[in-house]
Amino acid sequence: MTGTKQHGENYVADEMEYDERLAHFRQTRLNPFDRGEGEDGPQGGKTPPQHETRPELFSGTRTHSSDRTMDLGLAEDHFSRPVGSFVASDIEQLKLAIEECKKLILELPEHSERQKDTVVKLIHLRLKLQELKDPEEDEPNLRVLLEHRFSKEKSKSVKQTCDKCSTIIWGLIQTWYTCTGCYYRCHSKCMNMITKPCVRSKVSHQSEYELSICPEIGLDRQDYRCAECRTPISLRGVPSEARQCDYTGQYYCSTCHWNDTAIVPARVIHNWEFEPRKVCRSSMRYLALMIPRPVLKLKEINPLLFNFVEELVEIRKLRQDILLMKPYFITCKEAMEARLLLQLQDRQHFVENDDMYSLQDLIDISSGRLSCSLTEIHTTFAKHIKLDCERCQAKGFVCELCKEGDILFPFDSHTSVCHECSAVFHRDCYYDNSTTCPRCARMTERKQDDDVKDA
Repeated sequence: MTGTKQHGENYVADEMEYDERLAHFRQTRLNPFDRGEGEDGPQGGKTPPQHETRPELFSGTRTHSSDRTMDLGLAEDHFSRPVGSFVASDIEQLKLAIEECKKLILELPEHSERQKDTVVKLIHLRLKLQELKDPEEDEPNLRVLLEHRFSKEKSKSVKQTCDKCSTIIWGLIQTWYTCTGCYYRCHSKCMNMITKPCVRSKVSHQSEYELSICPEIGLDRQDYRCAECRTPISLRGVPSEARQCDYTGQYYCSTCHWNDTAIVPARVIHNWEFEPRKVCRSSMRYLALMIPRPVLKLKEINPLLFNFVEELVEIRKLRQDILLMKPYFITCKEAMEARLLLQLQDRQHFVENDDMYSLQDLIDISSGRLSCSLTEIHTTFAKHIKLDCERCQAKGFVCELCKEGDILFPFDSHTSVCHECSAVFHRDCYYDNSTTCPRCARMTERKQDDDVKDA
């Protein structure tokens, strides 16, 4: 019992010592000396060295709370100068390398893979030069590694988890970075241990999905190792638990697979299933970056889907109508001034084609959101052409077969369009008189007359 009491007293003492040091740290960070102000104000001459007390701030032996110290990351020296101060020769070498890259880019064939790789290298060299030109910072604001572009985070209150070591990032006392491309987060101390390249580069070079449902190959084909970091794994959890990614079908360790969930494109396309499945970290980031990209051509991948999902047929018809309306808008001054087509700026592919879909499109079709928003936009477009704008109304058609009824437009539901000359007729009239299109007949006759005159 005495030993327990003594242990408790030591623990309390350690906690008090930790609180005092943390308070001392905050006081030091807010000290006027850190802003270049001495005891006599901004003009005073008493400015102690910037790193006089910081390296020793969390030093010392702690008997009972060493584990907690490691969890908090206090063993890292965040306040010393970066390892390896760069001298002028390093900057000069970078400048020479940049000039060599520029010359090589001009010499290589246009649009070749080597030229693209050299351009990427030039960008990285320039970012590295920018990083080295600011020696006053304890940690650079921008770091480039494995095509990641890491930006130093300013937030001190948000609690995040390091993607490398899987421990908490304590923003108050630890420096951390986020990749602006794939949002990979990590401690400053973990930067040099990163082995995963930026997922955005994969999205840029390979914008396509795995379209097989959970294409498993088995742990034996992976040599019982994590598919990403090659750590030994097994289904029994010894030495590390094997976790399957539903997107790639491969197995990963607990460091590379956090049981995150995401909607898997293959299950959507083949089963119209939107239930989130467990995926590894790299797959989660890849799917998040790919979700707005229109890379799915449904009529080639699974054309039968249109027979079973009525919402897809409705959306396809609305998209076809919008493509028929587009020529009216790009030749109408009022439509250009009103920027009507910008209502679809979040789905730019809707004004370019009617067969490409993004995963986000399919998710919104399933929930009903896309049908509502697209119907509203379709109504606005049709109202401008048929009611609001006289110039657009003048581009309508009169049915030449019955010569009756209102002005017709190709996107009207009761019309048919000639595939040769794009003339518009009543659907019933066109099918009843489907022998010849009057406009096509006139054009053929006029061409024959011109040939006779030329002869």
